[in-house]
Amino acid sequence: MKQHYEQRFPWTLDWNLLRTFMVVVEEGGITPAANFLGLKQPTISSALKRLETAMGRRLINRSPTHFSVTPLGQVLYAEASSIFGTVAQLPNLMSGPDDQVTGHVSIAVASHVVSPHFDSVLERFNAGYPQVTYSISTVDSAEVVARLHQNRTTLGICLLQEQPNRLVSRVLYREFFGFYCGPLHRLFGRDDIRLADLRNENAVSFQTDEVDGPLFAVAGLRKQVGMKPGLKGISSSLPEVRRMIISNIGIGALPVHVAQKDVQLKQLWQLPPYTNMPAVDIHLLTNPRRTMNRAETTLLAMLDAELTSVPLDERTYR
Repeated sequence: MKQHYEQRFPWTLDWNLLRTFMVVVEEGGITPAANFLGLKQPTISSALKRLETAMGRRLINRSPTHFSVTPLGQVLYAEASSIFGTVAQLPNLMSGPDDQVTGHVSIAVASHVVSPHFDSVLERFNAGYPQVTYSISTVDSAEVVARLHQNRTTLGICLLQEQPNRLVSRVLYREFFGFYCGPLHRLFGRDDIRLADLRNENAVSFQTDEVDGPLFAVAGLRKQVGMKPGLKGISSSLPEVRRMIISNIGIGALPVHVAQKDVQLKQLWQLPPYTNMPAVDIHLLTNPRRTMNRAETTLLAMLDAELTSVPLDERTYR
């Protein structure tokens, strides 16, 4: 078997073509990619053609009115993104004295992640290693998984419908979702509300609230109580779902431990059911193929110790 350095393809390929191809896919076309890179459109088209020639496969279906990535193009995009993520790590891996925990930690989280246990670990880690820097991005759960596959982040925290291939997941905490209305809603402030009172009500929710999505239990309960089919409002952001509830666009489901403060402030009112509410697990995800800097390795070790020593029942927010 040939060693990697004996293979001809990696030496003859212009690696800049992979970067250009990645931008074309992410920007959704030749023209927007040219604008993003500050190049002329024919330059991008030529680069794409050279890459397709080198790969011996069509990667993009394109015409004046159509743009799509072929299945093989999707495979190449995933690998190119992973390569880009690895290269982006190099400055972190090479920085800092050998005897100090330094580096950058990148975290991608779903918007409604509120976990005192995670926050406690982060606080202790930062106190112990003050030279570490951080970036935290709030994205939807699908994007969290995508960034981990592309090796663009240290860890992710999100909902999962099923275990993603090639990623490691552990339950960070368990939460329960309840229905809420805002101050302008006819049910606000009432203590005699029945499930039947929710029938034919408009609903707002998260993008992951689908029959086959991570919040399938919430979608199923909404259907069971007879709320209007389809969502009147949708967002990947918890603050925006909260805004739609308070603005009386519709009834919405929120994590009970997150909504508790708004209930106390009379901004939200909890609706039935008050027991047997949908339970949702929030997962901590990592990519085992990622080469970690010392900061990333140390933080993940602390999180692993936390999840091992603290039973899930204590990480369940009721």
